[in-house]
Amino acid sequence: MTADKKQSGQGMVEYIIIVALVAIAAIAVFQLFGQVVRSQTAAIAHELAGEDGSEMTQAAGDAAQATAAQTSAKGLKSFTGNTSVPK
Repeated sequence: MTADKKQSGQGMVEYIIIVALVAIAAIAVFQLFGQVVRSQTAAIAHELAGEDGSEMTQAAGDAAQATAAQTSAKGLKSFTGNTSVPK
């Protein structure tokens, strides 16, 4: 195998790893903020259609508050479902 083909293959593997990491990060962010994004998108669609989007905007705000509360409650102990430390 020539050096060019080895380097090309290495570059492709690095690219695939980076794309996979970005995809995993995007999935995690969407799982965390998914309802907020859906509500904001729905509010924008309602406003563009000439309708009142305040209900969807309120839903986005409620979802954002719920997400903030959920992230502040998560820690290493609560992540695994263990709320008490065994003695």
